Amino acid sequence: MSLFKRSTTTAKSFDWAGFGWLFLFFWYFSGITQLLILVTDTSGFTGFRQAFVMSALWLAPMLLFPARTRLLAALIGVVLWACSMASLGYFFIYQQEFSQSVIFIMFESNVSEAGEYMTQYFAWWMVAAFLAHTAVGYWLWTRLRPVYLPRGQAMVAATAIVVAVAGYPLVKHTLRAGTFAGGLEKFESRIEPAVPWQMLVAYRRYGEQLENMQGMLHSASKIAPLGHLKDAMADQPATLVLVIGESTNRQRMSLYGYPRKTTPELDKLKDQLSVFDNVITPRPYTIEALQQVLTFADEQNPDLYLSTPSLVSMMKQAGYKTFWITNQQTMTKRNTMLTTFSQQADAQVYLNNNRNQNAAQYDGDVIAPFNQALADSAARKLIVVHLLGTHMSYQYRYPPSFKTFTDRQGVPAGVRDDQVPTYNSYDNAVLYNDFVVSSLIKDYAKTDPNGFLLYLSDHGEDVFDSPGHSTLGRNEGKPTAPMYTVPFIAWASPKWRETHDWNFSADLSRPYSSAHLIHTWADLAGLSFDELDRSKSLVSDDFKARPLLIGNPYEHQRKALIDFSLMQPKAPAVRVVQK
Repeated sequence: MSLFKRSTTTAKSFDWAGFGWLFLFFWYFSGITQLLILVTDTSGFTGFRQAFVMSALWLAPMLLFPARTRLLAALIGVVLWACSMASLGYFFIYQQEFSQSVIFIMFESNVSEAGEYMTQYFAWWMVAAFLAHTAVGYWLWTRLRPVYLPRGQAMVAATAIVVAVAGYPLVKHTLRAGTFAGGLEKFESRIEPAVPWQMLVAYRRYGEQLENMQGMLHSASKIAPLGHLKDAMADQPATLVLVIGESTNRQRMSLYGYPRKTTPELDKLKDQLSVFDNVITPRPYTIEALQQVLTFADEQNPDLYLSTPSLVSMMKQAGYKTFWITNQQTMTKRNTMLTTFSQQADAQVYLNNNRNQNAAQYDGDVIAPFNQALADSAARKLIVVHLLGTHMSYQYRYPPSFKTFTDRQGVPAGVRDDQVPTYNSYDNAVLYNDFVVSSLIKDYAKTDPNGFLLYLSDHGEDVFDSPGHSTLGRNEGKPTAPMYTVPFIAWASPKWRETHDWNFSADLSRPYSSAHLIHTWADLAGLSFDELDRSKSLVSDDFKARPLLIGNPYEHQRKALIDFSLMQPKAPAVRVVQK
């Protein structure tokens, strides 16, 4: 018997209702989770839309083989159901979207850890929810019926669906990217919200990024250690903390004079803090900035991160047990470098497994693992905490209880009414960031440590701050001051102050680039080694002011690096410093 049954019906009698039931069945397994993500404001509309479009792909075999509609739908449906159970369950537990980062965590966890997660997060209502989810899927399957078209029309319709849903987007992205690999990457991002593609794409990318990361770690393992390293604190217990913020412009912090009270908790601690007010980042992007901030690389030597130890490696060589706690996305092509830095540490905690950066993820999650690291029995510890900070979309960076700024009060007159919600959401994100950073300082202080905590942001963000109030975000090609001005704050414990000169009052306004942080950190920690340049240490008597270079160092043949200190506040033209 032929699998394809010809139909003598006309287009006018096409079974649109049956076609709708087919689409609803296939959409359900992707759509239910994306709908929950949308209505809970966990992320935006993009994932829901993409899942809706991709679900149409399964209609093609239904049109080609109508006589086997129920059987094919059942076979496809079982796969979709299994994948949807995983993504739905993950949403129930974490209120996040399943992503390749989850695959990374799954493969990095052991059976015992998996059991602990189940014990901690399992709730009876989840069983009922899973049963209801399955029952609805089965009920939809019972409503399916064959949808017949003449063979020629069915082939045309099925081909049109495949081309529209998959073929055309893949070709379009390939042409835009210039390579098939680049086009495939963009296409995968398009289909990832839908099951089962989220599993397949996540696993493929996991393998790809893991291979890249292992290659970087292998290269890092071959880097020679620092020469003649000595530690003035070698015989003493010490706990040092580095908190790395994200997208936070110090000009929007009341600690730095901003009229809105966006940092009330840090304001209260001001007398205990060393607040440096003339520090900039070399680049306005996380990966590119941290390649310099966490290594010996800088704008004039951008590739040194490949051949010299990182800050984490330096502290391990000094005998510290190292921890890396991150609320950044774990495994994406862009974040492989961050994960590589984290994997150099002795212990890691990955908190953000969202597929989409524009998703609700609160930095308060770092506080519990931070306290666990503080309680670790190691006598000498380095704890790195990497926040998601005030990264856009800003409304996802803070819980509803921190939605304090809601009107025009305190908003510059030049900011348009339609810009005010975004302007306010950024200030609310800064307010929540203040809560997180101050909580880390307070919890650290409670342990009566011997050490210091340093907080800085990877880069800033222009949220209608610069003249004209038209710039939102970051653009290295059109730099503005808010993209580069970052907070740089240090707190030291009483024990540390007793044995160290912690009076930096004369140093707080020194012009400084965070590209040279590793020299300042080593100086603060009491380390010395052949590669240390104290003229690049913000707190050294040997400090030497240098041009504050910003820009893409790999484009120096076409455009010289810019000296940030010579930028004119109102004019786009800038003077340059030749390399």
